Amino acid sequence: MSTQQRLASSDSPDSPDPTRSGEERAVRRTGWAALRPLVLRLHFYAGVLIAPFLLVAAVTGLLYACSFQAEKVAYAHELTAPVGKEKLPLSQQVADARKAHPEGKVAAVRPAPQPGDTTRVLLSDVPGVTADHQLAVFVDPYTGNFRGALETYGSTGALPLRTWLDALHRDLHLGEGGRLYSELAASWLWVVAGGGLALWIGRKRKNRTLRALALPDRTTTGRRRTLSWHGAVGLWAAVGLIFLSATGLTWSAYAGANIGDLREALGQATPTVSTAAPESNAGHDGHDGHGGSSGMAGMPDMPGMGEAKGKPSSGSAPSDVGIDKVLRAARAQGLSDPVEVGLPTDEGTAYVVKQVQRSWPEKQDAIAVDPATGKVTDVSRFADYPVLAKLTRYGIDLHTGTLFGIANQIALAALALALIFLILWGYRMWWQRRPTRERALPFGRPMPRGAWRQVPLPVLIPLVLAVGAVGWLVPLLGISLVAFLAVDITLGALARRRQVSAAAVD
Repeated sequence: MSTQQRLASSDSPDSPDPTRSGEERAVRRTGWAALRPLVLRLHFYAGVLIAPFLLVAAVTGLLYACSFQAEKVAYAHELTAPVGKEKLPLSQQVADARKAHPEGKVAAVRPAPQPGDTTRVLLSDVPGVTADHQLAVFVDPYTGNFRGALETYGSTGALPLRTWLDALHRDLHLGEGGRLYSELAASWLWVVAGGGLALWIGRKRKNRTLRALALPDRTTTGRRRTLSWHGAVGLWAAVGLIFLSATGLTWSAYAGANIGDLREALGQATPTVSTAAPESNAGHDGHDGHGGSSGMAGMPDMPGMGEAKGKPSSGSAPSDVGIDKVLRAARAQGLSDPVEVGLPTDEGTAYVVKQVQRSWPEKQDAIAVDPATGKVTDVSRFADYPVLAKLTRYGIDLHTGTLFGIANQIALAALALALIFLILWGYRMWWQRRPTRERALPFGRPMPRGAWRQVPLPVLIPLVLAVGAVGWLVPLLGISLVAFLAVDITLGALARRRQVSAAAVD
């Protein structure tokens, strides 16, 4: 054996100790020592190859966590208005918004939830606005004055700054194809965090104390100091990172679809109200599909606007009770602010009023209201949601920083910073293993191949089955893991071939 091989072998944390008997080594291989080389090799490869995706996700996630407060500053004029004595009827506020922006059609309205807030009138099919976005027209609820108009996206009402950062974090502004990066990062984050946590806790050192696990050791230098920081910070961040991974996967493209199908099969899907209006109202007053609100196809004005001036509605559908009565019906059902009133999309559909509070305590009740009679036709209560539907809602809102407000956003920013430093420390340790004059270690050497052979068969078989199941549920994890194995096997075969050729020459 060469000097370099002896040094590399002695430096390996899992190298067999010649002073131990075969019986002692066999005992070790049945415990954590049997799994550790496999976990360490996986942690190494994932850290080197997946870390760039994780780093991008962490940086963009950090920016997104800061966007909520930045949005309040950047769009303060649109979001706020002087507090007046009495709010105008909602129909009048919509009419004032349409005077400023007559283009498109009214899709929904969000009344001012608190004193000093503005009302948002959401327009769809507006020229120049992205297809899945809307134009939010902001109106002073006390005077009807126009406060501005901004493009908005999503159920949280993200404005341009947060929308741009959200897309950057989700798909790098590359469209559906770009979502593969974030799903790949989320698919591996729990593996890297969980494996790192197991490796750090499972280290067997003399005088290992809780303090040595939870706090970095400042007395060491070099690679050991970097490892100390990497392990201690990882210990504190691991649970949060695993949570972000799990919740991020719930609305990813492929794993999210599988999770949704699984919830559906278990009867745990998120309930929705039926938007179908009673059949007896179809074709009411002989309008034959031309009645309704501005949310209906081709209708420029909204029924009920005239009621603000004490006159009958001047809309093209006199049978529509109007948005003011719909909102009163929602209040009678206990739907407090913040709410969104969704207008009918055609003659056969109802108004949908839903609560949109994504902070604690969640407000997610919804009702459907018949536009012809003003009667409630369907009700959905958040309290009646299935358990997994509730947990999904809580998880997504915690992941996006809305559940606990600014405290939630600070925690997300801290997790993002922790992940950034963990990745940088990981690469630093890789660099600190480079060959120098004092030591001849292979650069960035992973654990030796064949670590899976050390895993006892009763553990290996269930482990393989579990990996297969997880790979099916989280496809990008399964596909990339197979790719890693293929590359590893190929490199191993090439290495063995070189060794055989070298032996033949000798």
